Parts: sequence; C-alpha cells; structure tokens
Amino acid sequence: MAEESVFRGVISFLDKLGVYDIILPFLLVFTLVFAILEKTKILGVEKVKDQEYTKKNINAMVAFVIGFLVIASTQLVAVISSVMANVVLLLILSICFLLLVGSFYADKQFSLENSPKWVKFLMVVMFIGVVVIFLNALGWLETVFGVFYLMFTNLDAEWAATSLFLIIIIGFIFYVTHEPKTKSSGKDEGKK
Repeated sequence: MAEESVFRGVISFLDKLGVYDIILPFLLVFTLVFAILEKTKILGVEKVKDQEYTKKNINAMVAFVIGFLVIASTQLVAVISSVMANVVLLLILSICFLLLVGSFYADKQFSLENSPKWVKFLMVVMFIGVVVIFLNALGWLETVFGVFYLMFTNLDAEWAATSLFLIIIIGFIFYVTHEPKTKSSGKDEGKK
C-alpha cells in the first residue's frame, strides 16, 4: 500500500475535527442568511443622525441560530455538501465548455454578449443542471425516473389513447382561450 502524503493527512485530520461537516456548512449558511437579511432589511433598520443602518446584531443572531439548526440535521449537511460539490463541478464543466468554444475564435476575443441565444441556452442548461443536482441530493431523482419508467414501460393501447385524448383536449382549450397579442401603434392611441 502506498504511503499517505502529508497534505492528505492534514485533510483527514480536518475531517476528523469536523471542519467539513460542521464548521464549513455552518459558515456557509450563516453567511448566506446574514447577507440576505442585510440586503432585504426584513428585521428593520435603525436611524442614526439621518442615516439608516440595518440591525446587524439581530440579523447576526438570526443567521447564527439558523446556521446551528442546519448543522444539527445531518441530512441537511449531507445535502448541502453534495449540492455544493456538484454545483462546483457544473461550474468547472461550463468553464471547460467556454474554453473549448473560445479556441475556435483564433485571434478574436470570445464573448457570449455578442450572442444572446447562447447566453439564454446556457442559463437554461445551468438551471436544469442545478435542479437535477438538488433532486439527486434529496434522493428524489430516482423517484422521478422511477415514475417515468413505470409510466412508459406499462404502455398499452388504452393508456396511449387516454394520453392522446388529454393532449388534444388541452391543446383545444389553449387554442380557444388564447388571445393573440396585438401591437398598437402610437397613432391609434392618439386618435382615441
């Protein structure tokens, strides 16, 4: 067996101390909750000489309590650890994709701002990726795939006919109730 490196030993030691399953999740939750409370000013503000300041002490206490409640649940800590690791992986994959796309722009600078279709497409892909990551971390992804698997493996003529009938009914209702948007010009509004 290969000898363990010194840095791997440090990581193992920090793991034994509980840095990864207690301290880091607590700091993450505390920071996020505190930032949201400071930004939204939900718990109010104090006026000091014509200046409004957030109630940092109350915001910090609420964030502190929420952080401790989160780390008290081992399930929540496991979900947070899994989600954060996978989101970082998704970020690395997106950077690798952008590097590969940028390699086709020989001497020009690559920018997604010039093509808004790419930006929207990548935003949708990232959103779907984050949703899949959360479903997987919560253990719901297997349930969702299980339902689809059962639905499509037990197809028979009656089920297919019922599904087709429902799709036609929904399409017809949408067609009848949908009002097309009309563009009105400024000239028409001025005459009224």
